[in-house]
Amino acid sequence: MSPLPAPCRLLSRRLISLILLTALGPLAASFGTAAQAQTARKPSPYENSRPLSPDERAAQAEDGKKAGPAFLGQIRTQAEFQQLARVYNPGTPLEIPHVLFVIDRKQSDRIYYVNTPRYTLHENFARERRLLPADDKATLIAQYKDPQRRLLFGTLSWQRDLPGYTYEFWEGDRLTPALLKLTDEKLKASFQEQVRFKANSTLHEQVAQTAGLNAVTQESLLREQTFLPLNTGQAQGRLRIVASVDETPDLSPTDILVLDEVPVALPPVAGLVTQRPSTLLSHVNLLAKGWRIPNAYVRDAVTALREYDGQWVELTVTSNGYQVQRIAKPEVASPPKAAPPLPKPDLTVKAIKPLAGMATRDSRHCGVKAANLGALKSALPPAATVPDGFCIPFAQYAAFMAQLGVPQRIAALERRPDFISDSNVRRAELAALRQDIVQAQPDPALAAAWRERWQKQLQGRGVFVRSSSNSEDLPGFSGAGLYTTVPNVTQADALARAVQTVWASVYNYEAYEARRAAGIGQDGVVMAVLVQQAAASDSSGVMITRDPFDASRRYVTYISAKRGLGIKVVEGKRQAEQLMYSSWSRAVQVLSRSAEDTQLVADAAGGVREVPIEGPRQVLNDALVARLAAVGSQIKQRLGGVDQDIEWAVQGENILVLQARPYIDGSR
Repeated sequence: MSPLPAPCRLLSRRLISLILLTALGPLAASFGTAAQAQTARKPSPYENSRPLSPDERAAQAEDGKKAGPAFLGQIRTQAEFQQLARVYNPGTPLEIPHVLFVIDRKQSDRIYYVNTPRYTLHENFARERRLLPADDKATLIAQYKDPQRRLLFGTLSWQRDLPGYTYEFWEGDRLTPALLKLTDEKLKASFQEQVRFKANSTLHEQVAQTAGLNAVTQESLLREQTFLPLNTGQAQGRLRIVASVDETPDLSPTDILVLDEVPVALPPVAGLVTQRPSTLLSHVNLLAKGWRIPNAYVRDAVTALREYDGQWVELTVTSNGYQVQRIAKPEVASPPKAAPPLPKPDLTVKAIKPLAGMATRDSRHCGVKAANLGALKSALPPAATVPDGFCIPFAQYAAFMAQLGVPQRIAALERRPDFISDSNVRRAELAALRQDIVQAQPDPALAAAWRERWQKQLQGRGVFVRSSSNSEDLPGFSGAGLYTTVPNVTQADALARAVQTVWASVYNYEAYEARRAAGIGQDGVVMAVLVQQAAASDSSGVMITRDPFDASRRYVTYISAKRGLGIKVVEGKRQAEQLMYSSWSRAVQVLSRSAEDTQLVADAAGGVREVPIEGPRQVLNDALVARLAAVGSQIKQRLGGVDQDIEWAVQGENILVLQARPYIDGSR
C-alpha cells in the first residue's frame, strides 16, 4: 500500500513551498546567527522527509514530557493554547506554536484540541480515544478523502507575521465546502481569538471561495517574503552594488554583486544578492549552482548593504538567513576549482543527423542537448512530443573554425598580457571575433545542405536555431544561458547566418569567462547546432523532477511557467508563475502567479515580438500541472533515473519538450 497521508502538515507563515525556508522581517546584514531554519511543513513519519536535527529531537522530547490534559474542548486563554502546543524553533524569532485538533462528526461535531506534544499525530489520539479502529489504514485514509468522513484532522497555529491564528489541513485533504464551514464554525465558537483558514492547495482555495471564506493563500504569504536562499554557500570578495550588469564591463570573479534585478546573462562572480525575486530555474541561478556560489534574494538589499559597497566582505547564505562581514583583502587568490572534463568530440561524423533515431550516445558528435531530445522523441508520445529537427554536428563547426583560423587567433590572443589581465580587452576582442565568424562567407555546400534538409524534413517552416555544445549540461558546469539561440528563422537566406551566429556564441564574453574561471581549455570546445521546428506556444517554462529544497522528496515536481515563448529575452523582468505538485497527495500548491504583463510570440516575418498579456494572470490549471509532472517523471526514467531540469511548452492540448538536462544542485 502507498504511504498514508501526512497528518495535516503544518505549513509555515511565510510559505514558499513544502520546504522553502522563512525569514525574519527586513533582514539586516548580520541576520542568521541565532535563528534555526524554519521548515515549511512539520516533519511527518508518513513520508520520506528529512530526519529531525538533534535540537529538534530534544525539543520534541522535552515537549512530550509536558503535563496537562490530553485534550480540551475549548481554548479560552493564551495559557491554555500554550499548554497544548508543540513549538518548532522554540526560543527563536522563528518559533511557531501549533495545536492539532480533531472534530468528531459522529458525536455532534465535538471538537478536541489535542495535547500535541503528547500525541504527535492525529491518528495516535484518535485510536487511543477509539474514534478510529485499531490498525485500520483504509478507515484512516478515509478521514482525509471521504466527504462523509467521521473525523476532521486539522492544525491551529500562531502566525507571527500575519499576525494571528490560522487553521489548515494537509494539502492532499479532499476538503469540501460543507466540511470547511463546519470547521470554521466550531473553531470560532470554541477558540479565544479570531482565526482564519489557510489554504494549502488550489483545491483548498476553491473550496474556501465556494464556502464564502476569505482564505490566507500561500501566494499571499510568499509576497511577504523578505529573503530567499537560491543557493547556499560562503564566499569572500569585493561587494559591489550594480545597477546594470550590461553597463558594468569590469566585473571580476572576485566580485560579490548586489543587483536591482536578475540579469539575463552574467560572467563568473564570487556571490550574488538580488533585491527582486527570481525563480529557481533562472539561467543566472543555474549558473550560480554550477559555480557553487552563494546566491540570495533579499528585499531592499541595496539599502541594507550600501555601507559595504566597494569593501571586501565574506558573504554567507544559509537556509534561514544571510550574513555579511567585513574582511581584509585576501593576499592570496583562492585556488581555481577543478575543471570538469570536456567530453571528447567525435569529429568523424560529418553528416546532418535528424532527431528521429538519435540516442543519448549521439552526444559524442551532436552534444547532450540534441542527443537527449533525439532519445526522447520516440519515447514520450502520446504524453508529450519533441518538435522535429536535425543536428549539424561538431565536425562541421570544427572545419569552419579551422578554415577561418579561429584556433590560431584564440591562441595568439591568450599569449597577449593585456588580453589575460584586462576584461575590457577580452570583451572587445571576443566581440570582433564573433562578428568575423557571423559575417564570414558560408561554405556553399554546407549552406545548401542545411536549406535542403530544412525544406524537405521541416517543410521550410519557422525554426529555432539552438546551441548543443560539449561545454554545457556537464556535471558541475551547466552552461545555462551562455550560448545564443536564434528564434523563429523563417527565411532560407537567414538560416546560414543563424547557424554561424550560434557557432560564434562559443565566444560570447560570458561563455568564455565562465569556461576560463572553471579552468576549461578553450581549444577543447566545439559546437553542434540544433535546428528545431518552432512552436507557437500558449505557455512555456521549466520544471525540476524533485523538490529542489529537499532532495528526499522525489515525488514533488517544481514548475515555473510563463505565457508565450519561453526564451530568455525577457527573463528576470517579472516573476514567473511557480507551482509545486505532489504525485503522492495530488495537490497543486501555488507559490506565485505570473507578474508578467507582456509575452513573446513568433513574428510571421521572422524572430519574435513582445505583446501585452490580456486576461487572468493564471498560466497553468491543475490538470495541466499534473500532466507536466507525469511527463517529467517519464523523462527522468528514460534518461537513467537522474533528476532532470526540463524545458517545456504547451500548444493547445499538446505538451512539447524542448530540452532535458540533469538538474544541478550546487549547494555546498
